[in-house]
This record gives sequence, structure tokens and C-alpha cells, in this order.
Amino acid sequence: MPASAKRANAPSAELLEKLFRTAYKIRVFETEGIKLYRQGLIRGYFHPYLGQEGIATGVCAALSEGDIIASTHRGHGHCIAWGADVKKMVAELLQKESGYCRGYGGSMHIADISKGNLGANGIVGAGTPLGVGAALANQIKGNDAVTVTFSSDGGSNNGTFLESLNLAAIWNLSYVLVIENNHYAVSTRIEDSTREPDLYKRGLAIGVESHQVDGNDPLAVYHLMRDAVQKCREGKGPILIEAKTFRHMGHHVNDPGKYMPEKELAHYKERDPVDRARNALTEMTGIDKSQIDAIEEAIRKEFDDAVEFSKASREITLAEFQQFIDSY
Repeated sequence: MPASAKRANAPSAELLEKLFRTAYKIRVFETEGIKLYRQGLIRGYFHPYLGQEGIATGVCAALSEGDIIASTHRGHGHCIAWGADVKKMVAELLQKESGYCRGYGGSMHIADISKGNLGANGIVGAGTPLGVGAALANQIKGNDAVTVTFSSDGGSNNGTFLESLNLAAIWNLSYVLVIENNHYAVSTRIEDSTREPDLYKRGLAIGVESHQVDGNDPLAVYHLMRDAVQKCREGKGPILIEAKTFRHMGHHVNDPGKYMPEKELAHYKERDPVDRARNALTEMTGIDKSQIDAIEEAIRKEFDDAVEFSKASREITLAEFQQFIDSY
């Protein structure tokens, strides 16, 4: 390819900065969120997205207003990449009325239907049929919106996975199913739950265009997703993407993750998605360290402000919570 053509296809500085900002914001949210959990300010489970930031970052950067996402139990990164208000997210984690779900949902159930976020989901794989339903609704409405479901290697063994994807295929829906393959369903290796660990091949078996990508490379994820979105808008969906990654710790904050081989964990940490987003920004744009530091400082301040906002917000009472339960 001629040098001029390579330059024409090079990512813009704006895109590279967006990818870094998003990946770093997710990293701060998760690392600082763990501290809040350790302080006893977050009740229930907390499933960090640490190590997987490149997937949500690249996928959501390729989407547009009016598109839809459906998440998983490990969904903070998806919410942030989709543009969620960090204040309302932290408030939800701290069971405050100012949270996205007034504090009733907590970590695993943040949603914002008004912005096309169908929400995180504590049921493994449950977002897949929800996403297909949303994609069908958009097809009936006659618009070109694309729906994305984030699933997992564990979710790919849920019966609704292939059932939903097959329906999306026979209806030619504008739908992208993203498998975040971090190799573990809690502590079960993917190789122990299927003969074929390359999960993108499941789509090929039912005639769905399917790809595998390095989920720790936000730019690679973005480029693949951008092409998938374009094809969906042209009526060539659905598309399956398997993003290979590796979480940096156990299944949740109280899981020590001793079953994760140290060498494999070290391998993926050397390919940290936040570092790769930062390096891409500096190497391709020439931005200097002081500018990077300013971006990071602003993001950390945004989180600190969100914590102060949440701590000052009113917590739902037990009586209110009981009334909410009784209403259903």
C-alpha cells in the first residue's frame, strides 16, 4: 500500500484520544470502585472489568446515537464506554436515590433505556435474546439502528445464545453479538466446557459472518466493529465477534483467582489494553506526557467528584425498598 494511502487510513487524533480516555476512565472506575467496596460502601457483588477495557472501548466508539447495547453482569465498562454519567453510576453502586436505578439495581443492573442501554444483567447470557428483540423492533420500525449484545465465553454455552443468533440470522437483523472471551466462566476454563474454544466458529456454523479479534487492542476492536456496523446498516447482519482477552483478577472482588495461571496472567498484563490505548495515542499523534497526565488527572477528578456527589446523596430507606419489592 502506498504511503499516502496508509496515511489516509490512519486513525484520527480525535479517535485515538477518545479510545484512551474511555479505557482509562473504565480503569479508574474499577480500581477506585474496588476501594469503595473494601470500605463497605458497596453492598452485594462487584465484578471488575479490569483487563477487558479494550473491548467496550472499541465497540462503543464505532456506534452512533440511536444504536442500542445490552450488557452483562460485568457491565461497568460497557456503561462508561456508552457515555454513562459516572456520578449516576457511582450513586447506583452506593444505593443512592440519585443513581441510574434509584439505588435499587446496584452494580449488576445499571441501565438507561432512554439512551439505548438495555442494562447490565445478573443472569448469564440473558442479554443475548434481549438484544435480538431490540434489533427486531428496530427492523419493524424501519430504521437502521444497530443493536450490540455483549456476552461472555460462559454465556456462549447458554441455550439462548445460538437460538437468539439463529433468529437474528434468518431475520437478517442489524445485530452484532460480541463475545468477551476472558477464558473463564467463574473458575471454569473454556477448554473444559467446549471442544472448540474458538467461539467465533459457532456463528460460522449457522451462516453468520464471524470474526476473532485481539480484545486487548482497542484500535483493532474499533476497526473490526466499524466494519461490522457498516455492514449491518447495509442490511448484511448479523455479525458475531469474539474478542480474546483475560481479566486481571478473580471473577469478583472476593475471588482470589488462584486458578488463573500466573504466566498467562502476566502475558495478558504485558498487553494491557489501557497501556496500548495510551501508547497508540502518544506514538501516532506525538502528544506529550504532560498532556497525557492532564487527561488522566481530569478523569480521576471526575471520579472523585462522583464519589463526593454519591456520598452526599440520599440513600433509599428499607421501607422504600420493601415498598418497591411489594409493588412487583
